[in-house]
Order: sequence, then C-alpha cells, then structure tokens
Amino acid sequence: MKSKEIDIKIENAVVKGLLSLPKDATAIVIFVHGSGSGRLSPRNQYVAEILSDGNLATLLMDLLTEEEEIVDIQTRALRFDLQLLTKRLLHITEFIHELKETKGMNNGYFGASHGAAAALMAASVKGNKIDAIVSRGGRPDLAISCLPHVTAPTLFIVGENDKVVIDLNKQAYEVLESEKQMEIVKGATHLFEEPGTLAEAANLSLNWFTKYLHKTRP
Repeated sequence: MKSKEIDIKIENAVVKGLLSLPKDATAIVIFVHGSGSGRLSPRNQYVAEILSDGNLATLLMDLLTEEEEIVDIQTRALRFDLQLLTKRLLHITEFIHELKETKGMNNGYFGASHGAAAALMAASVKGNKIDAIVSRGGRPDLAISCLPHVTAPTLFIVGENDKVVIDLNKQAYEVLESEKQMEIVKGATHLFEEPGTLAEAANLSLNWFTKYLHKTRP
C-alpha cells in the first residue's frame, strides 16, 4: 500500500508526514517517533505496514521541521523537548480529527523511546479521544506526572535485554491507572534489531490496536 505525503502547519512551523489509508479502515494510529527518528524510520515504517495489513490507517509524522532537524543533529536538544513534541502532537491529532479521510475514526498512538512519553502526555490531555496506546522501547517514566490522567488502554513493549528501560517501564506501569499490559520480548535490545523481535513487537501492537480501536466509543 502506498502512503501519501502530507504537510501540517502548526503555528509558524510545517511538519511532514506519511499517511496510509486502507480502503475500509475505521481507526488510525499516529506514530510518535523516538529521539533522532522520523517518518522515514525503517523500523516504524515496518510496524506501520503490519498495522496497515491489519486494516488500520497510519500516520508517520516528523514532529520537527526540516530546519529544526538540522539544528537537532548538531545539538541533540529538540528531540528531548517533550513540551514541544507534545504540543506538536496535539495539533497533529486535531488535524486528523478534522481531515476528511480520517474524521470520525478512532485514534491510537504508537510511541517509541522519548516519543512514548510525548504520546502519553498528549493522551492525558485528550482523554477519551485517544482509544489505545502502544509504547515500544519507550520512556513512559518521563511522563510519570501525567500517567494518572491517561484513560486509554496502554501496552508497554520492552526488550528483554533492555534492562534499564524495563525498570523504568515498571515504575511507570505502577502509576498508570488505565487498562494496561506489559510485554517483554525475548532476546530484544532497545532498538529491536535482533531477528524476529521487531516482528513480534509489531504483531503485539496490531493485536492491541485491533482489540481497542475497533470498539464503539460510549
């Protein structure tokens, strides 16, 4: 399935995305990339393809502009600015709510690394407008003060050999009050580069989103 490029204007910035719309999709997953990553990330594009094959629309967005990306490569500062990333994600979510092709769809977030924190922070603001969240190798601990306000069913996926991040996920998991689950992928490190580990994470994500995004909202 081909994705189409979209531009979203947010105040004085323009961010780019890849939107994929299966024919009968009734839900969309917005990808919130980790530090130094973006819409062209092979790992996230792979996961998006798995979700699209499961009849879920996907949106892979750059949360930084092209100019900001150049600055970030040199300073590594903007990728960790969670307030900025969350603000951008909230604007993108509203754009999807109003876009003709996706208006009325249920919404999910797929967050990786620091992007998972931004996804959870945005979900704490959006409330029941976000229907499911997956964090893959995420840092939900960075959003810990927001976690009691997250209502969406949330899945944490962590690599077995990503020991520090497992501990940080467990801390966040205890604070999260919504429906939740944690999956440890055997043999995986932080980036899920080991054979078969990313596929397992993608299929866990598909099962979670399929379970919760196709429900009718109350």
